[in-house]
Amino acid sequence: MAKTLYKTSFGKYVIGDTENVLKGTLGKKLRSKVNLIVTSPPFPLNKKKKYGNRLGQDYKDWLVRMAKLFSDVLTDDGSIVIELGNSWEPHRPIQSTLGLEALLEFVNAEGANLRLCQQFVCYNPSRLPSPAQWVTVNRIRTIDSFTHVWWLSKSDHPKADNRKVLRPYSKSMQNLLKRQSYNAGVRPSEHKISKKSFLLNHNGSIMHNVIELERIDEDRELRLPHNMFSMSNTNSNDFFLKKCREEGIRPHPARMQPGLVSFFTEFLTDPGDLILDPFAGSNTTGYVAEKLKRKWIGIEIDEDYGRQSLLRFKDPALGAKIT
Repeated sequence: MAKTLYKTSFGKYVIGDTENVLKGTLGKKLRSKVNLIVTSPPFPLNKKKKYGNRLGQDYKDWLVRMAKLFSDVLTDDGSIVIELGNSWEPHRPIQSTLGLEALLEFVNAEGANLRLCQQFVCYNPSRLPSPAQWVTVNRIRTIDSFTHVWWLSKSDHPKADNRKVLRPYSKSMQNLLKRQSYNAGVRPSEHKISKKSFLLNHNGSIMHNVIELERIDEDRELRLPHNMFSMSNTNSNDFFLKKCREEGIRPHPARMQPGLVSFFTEFLTDPGDLILDPFAGSNTTGYVAEKLKRKWIGIEIDEDYGRQSLLRFKDPALGAKIT
């Protein structure tokens, strides 16, 4: 039985099993009303975690069942953004294909009418070495430092505008715009660059589909969109983590990165749109949505994580009203 744990100015946090909640009264109320589903479902890890990850075929079957439920609540031009990490075969130094198999079956699930718009890679250099046995003990693999982020929709043309997530121009591009000249002509790739292709100032460059949470190269400027939260999950100055320490709470171990959520929120929605996170956890999605003035709903099966997520909305900078 679903229950509302708390409400804020823009959203509410619901305790319940996502599959049952979306099949029930709330799912019916949300039908064709959600503009964006952004979530990081439990990864198919080899060991059972407190946050409820499933294993093997059970994981695949479970994720695929979500496809039509998600599609049903989406608007015709809405999007689904799913972050999936890599998983490894038990006791073997090889990656599992389970996540990719589940994704393909999710996209092609009967009745969901989904298509894959684009793949993104979220690189986080602060991730701990994993899988530890093969990286730090046997030293036969490298650190698994990125997650896949898959953007799906039920339309070839979902709402999206990359002009809302432009990166600042590089110094070289700024100089080019000042001098209004560059080396035009045919490139080795056989692309023909005209004399005026790069002379217009668009107030920034188009974002890449590789998202760096921290810079890969220390000598290179990290150029995130101006409106993207750039803190990493390990940032000790994060309000949420500080409050968890103060209150002796162990934070959710698989928190979504605020910068990742803010990027897709800006890219794929407008203020006042409705965002759903069906596996809300510590509610990064709701926090970002509140900050960016989007309506939101979070669903989470574990009430302890729900109560922990309340700390995010006590951030004075947010100014949220909690009821």
